[in-house]
Amino acid sequence: MTGAVTPFIKICGLRTPEIVDTCVALGVDAVGFVFAPKSPRYIAPADARVLVSRIPPSVEAVGVFQSEPVDSIVAELAQAGIGTAQLHGDYSRDDVAALEAAGLRVIRARSVSSFVSEEPVPGRVLIDGDHPGSGAEFPAALLAGRALPEGWILAGGLTPENVARRVREFGASGVDVSSGVESERGVKSAALIEAFVAAARASG
Repeated sequence: MTGAVTPFIKICGLRTPEIVDTCVALGVDAVGFVFAPKSPRYIAPADARVLVSRIPPSVEAVGVFQSEPVDSIVAELAQAGIGTAQLHGDYSRDDVAALEAAGLRVIRARSVSSFVSEEPVPGRVLIDGDHPGSGAEFPAALLAGRALPEGWILAGGLTPENVARRVREFGASGVDVSSGVESERGVKSAALIEAFVAAARASG
C-alpha cells in the first residue's frame, strides 16, 4: 500500500550468531538479549557482547531485565556493549531517570492490565499481555479508547500468522516477538523470523 508505515520490528531473546546474522540480514530495527536469569532465553552479558559485535549501528541492541537493580543494569549493559534497557517489573520514574542519566535509552515494558489501570509513563512503552513470554494474545478491546504513546510497541502472542492483523487492530507503531518465532521454547527459527518480518512489513 502506497504511503503505508512499516512498524518498528524487534526480535527478542537472541542467543546465537546465526540468528543474529539472520536478523541483521533482514534489516530488523532492534534485537533483544534477555538478562533475566530465570528465562529460558537468558544470555550472560559477556556472551551477548560477542553477538552485539556482529550488529551494525542501524540495528538497536536491547538488554531485557526483570526487576534488576539499576546499578546492575548499568553494569551489565556496559559489559555487553548495549545502549538500551528494556525494563520489566516495578521501576520508578527515578529509576528510569537514573538510567537515562547514565546515557542509556529505556523501554518500559507494561502488562496491558497495568497500562490500563495506572498513570501514563513517559518515554518509550512496550505493552505486553499479562503473562509475558506465554505467547498468549490479549484482546484489542482492552486498549480501546486509551491514549497510546507515540512509538509504542506491541508484544504478546505475536506470530507470523497474526502480526499483520494485530498491527492493524491496534494501530501499533512497533512489534516485539520472541516465542512466536521459536521452533521450541528458547530456540529461534530463522525461517519463522523471516516470515514474521515479511508479514509485519505487509501490515500497512
